[in-house]
Amino acid sequence: MATLVERLTSIVGAAHVRTAAGELEVYARDATPLFHHRPDVVVFPGSTAEVAEVLRLATELRIPVVPRGAGSNLCAATVPLAGGIVLVLTRLDEILEVSGPELLARVQPGVSTQALATAAAAQGLLYVPDPGSKVVSTVGGNVATCAGGLRGLKYGVTRNYVLGLEVVLPTGEVVRTGGRLWKDVAGYDLTRLLTGSEGTLGVITEVTVALLPAPAATRTGVAYFADLAAAGRAVDAVIGAGITPATCEFLDRTCVAAVEDYAHLGLDTEAGALLLFGDDGDPELVDRSLGRIADVCTEHGATGVTLAADVAASEDLLAARRCSLPALSRLGSLTILEDATVPRPRLAEMADRITAIAAKHELTIGTFGHAGDGNLHPTCVLDASDAAAVERSHAAFGEIFGAAIDLGGTITGEHGVGAAKLPYLSRRLGNDQMALLSRIKTAFDPAGILNPGKLGSTGDQTTEAGTA
Repeated sequence: MATLVERLTSIVGAAHVRTAAGELEVYARDATPLFHHRPDVVVFPGSTAEVAEVLRLATELRIPVVPRGAGSNLCAATVPLAGGIVLVLTRLDEILEVSGPELLARVQPGVSTQALATAAAAQGLLYVPDPGSKVVSTVGGNVATCAGGLRGLKYGVTRNYVLGLEVVLPTGEVVRTGGRLWKDVAGYDLTRLLTGSEGTLGVITEVTVALLPAPAATRTGVAYFADLAAAGRAVDAVIGAGITPATCEFLDRTCVAAVEDYAHLGLDTEAGALLLFGDDGDPELVDRSLGRIADVCTEHGATGVTLAADVAASEDLLAARRCSLPALSRLGSLTILEDATVPRPRLAEMADRITAIAAKHELTIGTFGHAGDGNLHPTCVLDASDAAAVERSHAAFGEIFGAAIDLGGTITGEHGVGAAKLPYLSRRLGNDQMALLSRIKTAFDPAGILNPGKLGSTGDQTTEAGTA
């Protein structure tokens, strides 16, 4: 261990190596509850060259390495299950370029999503990916987990905006995939493969992303329904009418009550479900789009519809969706937020299945999410000291993921697999595809040092879940 620390110190400097127990404990967990494992050492590289040297050393000594950004992921993707080195990339935090003529930006992985969005907006441009954690999450972490967000229906998710990557392989080789081009089909699409690979294939040290012209106007509205089934039918009708909202989010009754108690936004807490919708673009077209959405919602059973009068009011409505997690967190000392996705027409059915599962296991589960793309976020709140309730929550989420698969969906739409959902991955993909993932992992990482126990790993997957 002493030799390892000495060699790491020679690479990045003593100020950027952490070994004290208290500091290691900070990096023993991420934003995923119930997963905890302390690393042996934490390293903060300051350049691509330093990342390459660390990985070469780790491969030589067969020491696990877990790349990490802000640690805001919700699938235990950055928990070091096998100890070893946590490689924190937050020192690599420069916005290298924002090019209006080419509609792109180049950033280092430690740049926050919000910082990139702000830099783009300063030039009249839009960085589309809009995860709920954008204030703290890093671009590198968003790419590693292929983060989604509130604009997914109309604009897509992170992978749709990654043009190129600089990546350090476990052997220390530095490769560039893609580049500055919006069209490039030379060779295998390694950029897409690395996007969402959760730090198991390489360490991202630079990202080139596509930007769009910022929309001239953005407006938001809210519709209330007796239940999620009615809200789901309205969403189907909106999209069936040829309207593609920029935002189409929902909150169930539990979430509406929690958000109103938390943020005092004047929401109708008697409603069984809330549908938040919005659009952007030319002001006249936006007004027309919102009017049509409001009409369709009313025709399909909305008990009330409100359109935001101005930008400030729109932001207040969006705040209702963004504060769902902290609002629910006040209901218990432990909050477990998951995600699952089903075909949009089966959204209401999936929501009903979640309600039934929660009742069966005597749990409080509030559900919110992206109505437009069928992505639900069931969130369980409970007493952390109640071991029996924690066990029931594990069983409940297993049934929820199974229900999503039964309905033609998947175990995660945007949070990622990490360690939290690895036990359910083979049911989603099947044995042949799991074996293919393993072969891909071996091709990139023959020594098996990168994020072991996660995607594509065949080695020890031991976790200390439940020891947090």
